Amino acid sequence: MVELTIDGIKVEAPEGSMVIQAAHKLGVFVPHFCYHKKLSVAANCRMCLVDVEKAPKALPACATPVTNGMVVHTRSEKAIAAQKSVMEFLLINHPLDCPVCDQGGECQLQDLAVGYGASASRYQEEKRVVVAKEMGPLISTDAMQRCIHCTRCIRVGQEIGGIMEVGMINRGEHSEITTFVGKAVDSELSGNMIDVCPVGALLSKPFKFTARTWEMARRRSVSPHDSLGANLVVQTKMDRVLRVVPFENEEVNECWISDRDRFAYEGLYTEDRLAHPMVKGDDGQWREASWTDAMQAVVQGFNTVREQFGADQIGGIGSPLATTEELALLARLMRALGSENVDFRLRSIDPTFDQAVKGVPWLGMPVAELNQLDRVLVVGSFLRKDHPLMAQRLRQAVKRGTQVSFIDSAADDPLFPVAGRMTVAPSALPNALAEVLVALAQAGGQAVPEAFSAVSPSEAATQIAASLASGERVAVLLGNMAVASDQASLIAANATALAKSAKATFGFLTPGGNTVGGYLADALPGQGGLTAEQMLQQQLKAYLVVHAEPAFDADNGAQAVQTLKSAGFAVALTSFKSAAEEWADIMLPISPFTETSGTFVNAEGRVQSFKGVAAPFADTRPGWKVLRVLGNLFELQGFDDETSESIRDTVMVGGIEGRLSNEVSATPGLAQVPSKTGLERVADVPIYRSDVLVRRSQPLQETAASQPPKARMSAATLAGLGAVSGDPLRIVGAQGEAVVVPALEDETVAAGCIRLATAFNETLALGSGFGQLTVERA
Repeated sequence: MVELTIDGIKVEAPEGSMVIQAAHKLGVFVPHFCYHKKLSVAANCRMCLVDVEKAPKALPACATPVTNGMVVHTRSEKAIAAQKSVMEFLLINHPLDCPVCDQGGECQLQDLAVGYGASASRYQEEKRVVVAKEMGPLISTDAMQRCIHCTRCIRVGQEIGGIMEVGMINRGEHSEITTFVGKAVDSELSGNMIDVCPVGALLSKPFKFTARTWEMARRRSVSPHDSLGANLVVQTKMDRVLRVVPFENEEVNECWISDRDRFAYEGLYTEDRLAHPMVKGDDGQWREASWTDAMQAVVQGFNTVREQFGADQIGGIGSPLATTEELALLARLMRALGSENVDFRLRSIDPTFDQAVKGVPWLGMPVAELNQLDRVLVVGSFLRKDHPLMAQRLRQAVKRGTQVSFIDSAADDPLFPVAGRMTVAPSALPNALAEVLVALAQAGGQAVPEAFSAVSPSEAATQIAASLASGERVAVLLGNMAVASDQASLIAANATALAKSAKATFGFLTPGGNTVGGYLADALPGQGGLTAEQMLQQQLKAYLVVHAEPAFDADNGAQAVQTLKSAGFAVALTSFKSAAEEWADIMLPISPFTETSGTFVNAEGRVQSFKGVAAPFADTRPGWKVLRVLGNLFELQGFDDETSESIRDTVMVGGIEGRLSNEVSATPGLAQVPSKTGLERVADVPIYRSDVLVRRSQPLQETAASQPPKARMSAATLAGLGAVSGDPLRIVGAQGEAVVVPALEDETVAAGCIRLATAFNETLALGSGFGQLTVERA
C-alpha cells in the first residue's frame, strides 16, 4: 500500500493501482469516459486529466499509477481547465441532437457537458458524418457519428466476450468503430457493449425509440434462463416490460448480463401469449372460459381419473423455469392427491441418477470462486452457450494463469486458451474420465482402481491429468450434457473418483434457472414415483404440466407430445398457447417471472427472491396462486398460503446448506461401448432455444445461434458417407422418423458422431438427444 493525498485528503491505495481508483475509494468524482473498472486502461478520452504536483502537465487519472507521497488535485484551476479543453474537443464533431437521441437522460457525455462544456461552440467547420454499420439484430448503430472513440465496446468484446468483433479503422477525426467485413456482432455477451457506451452510438435495437428513460419504472428481478441467476433491472412503462439491464452484484453477475438475459423479454408479448383460460370442447375446438369454470373442469377431470384408475395415473411435470414456490406447490398437490409422479427435469433420462446423487446437486462453491481456481476440468458442457457468464469468469481466471481443460463431444471454442482436451463420443465420456483418473494415479504413484486396471490413458488424458495435478485450488465440474446423458450416474461416479484423486472440488453447473430450487422444493419422484422421462414414455391417464413446452424441453420431444396427446386428460399451466394447444385439454394462463413474485436458487445455492415487475397480462394469474386454489378446490389440507413468501419459507425452513450435497454413491466403472449401427448423436441445446420465453424472442431468433440446425461432422465422418459440406443428408432416428438436413464439415465434432441441435422443429422427429442415427445422402 502507498499513501497519497487527493484534494487534501490522505488515502491509502494498493501499489500499482491508478489515481482514479484511489479517488473513487475516497468518493471523489473524476470525470471520465473510456475508463471502466472491469476493463483494461485505454487512456484515450483524456477526460480524467488531473493536476499532479511536480508534474509538468495534467495527467490522466486512469493511467497514472499511485506513488508514495503523491499530491493530486482534481478540482484545481489547472485540472478543470484541462478537463474543459478535452470536453470542447469531444463536442467538436458530436451532433447536437440530444432531444432525438435515445441515450438522452442517461448519457454520460450529456451529464458531463453540463459541468465541463461551454455554452457555445467555437467550431465553425462542417461536422463529420459516419455511416451506420450493420451489427445484427440486437445492436443499433444508426448514429455512429455520436461516437467519441472511448473504445469501451472494443474492450468489452475482447476482454469480456473473448472475441474482437468490433475495432477501429482510420485515424484522427476519421476514426470509426466498425465490424469486420460483413460480420454481425454475434457474441453471447454482445449486449454489454450497449451498457458501456457512454453516448448514443450503440443502442439496443429492440428497445430503440420505444420510451424515454425518465418515463420508465425500474424494478429488480432475477434471470430464470441459466443457473447463474443474474441480477436484473427490469424497466417498464404502463405495466409493460420495455428493457432489461444488469443490476450490479459482484458475487453473481458482476456488472454484466448475457444477451439471453437481456433480450428474452421480447418474447413476453407475442401474439402467442395465452390471455384467458381455454377449454377444448368435444369437437376439438378451443373456447375461452372463465377461471371458475376452467378450474372446476380441472378438478372434475382429475377426480374422474383418480376414481377410475387410481391416483398413480396422475403425473405432475414442472420446469426449471418455474419458481421454487410453483414447484413446491406442484409437488404438494401431487402428493396430496396420492401421486408420487412429479418431476421438473425434462432432459434427464438416466433413471438411476436419483439413487446415485442423494442430496441436492450444486456448484460446490460460490460462483465468485470460479475466478480464483488454479485448475478446472469441465465435463460434458457447451460452456459458453450453457453458462455464458461462468465462462466469462473462467476467461478472466485464465488471464491470471488458471488452466482449464475439457472432456466433451464437440470442441467448441471457449474463447480462451485450453490446457487440455478430450473430444469423444457421448457414450465414451465415462471412459474418458477413467483415462484421466488412471493417468493421474500413475503420475502420483497411487494405486489404479481395480475397475480401471485395463485402461491405458491417451496422451490427451495424460495432459489433462498433469494439469490437474499441478494445481492447489482444483475443480471438476459436470455440465448440462453430462447430467442429461443416459449414463449420468456413471459419469458422476467417475468424475467424483477423479475429483477425490486430484483433491479437487466436485460440482454440477446445473441446467436451467432453478434446478437447485426444484430439488429443494422436493419436486422429485417419491417412492415408486416416475421421473419426467418415464412419465412421458409410459402412458398415464392425466397430466398437470407447469411452465414447460414438452416438444422442445423434453429429451424426446416428439414422443412427449404424442404421450400427452394420447392421455385421457392433460392440463397446461402456461404463458403461451403454442406450448400446449396441440396436446392439452385445458390451458390456464400463468405469469412468467416478470409478472409474479417468487424465488430462484442458483447453482451456488444462493436464494434470490423477487417481486413481479409488471402487471399480469390480460387474465393471467401467478402460477403459485393457481396451484394453491386448485388445492382448495380439491379440499386438500396445506393450501392456505396467502403469499409466495410463506411458501418459500416452508421450503427453506432450517436452511439449505446441509441439504446441498454432491456426494455420489454410484460405483465408478467403464461404460459399455455400444455396437455401431450409425452415427452417435451429439445434441446441443442452442443458447436461444433453451426455454419457452427465449424461443419467442424475435431478435434472439434472428441471430446466427438460432438458425436452422445443420448436420455437423468431421471431414472423415463426412467422407465415410460419401458426402461433402452442403449436401442434403437423410437422417433417421430410433423411431424410424426421417428428416433432411444439410451437412456441414466441422472438425470440432468427435469422430463417428453427428452434431445436430435439439429444440428445433426441424430435428424434433429424431427423438432423443442421445443414441445413434442412421445417416445417408438424400
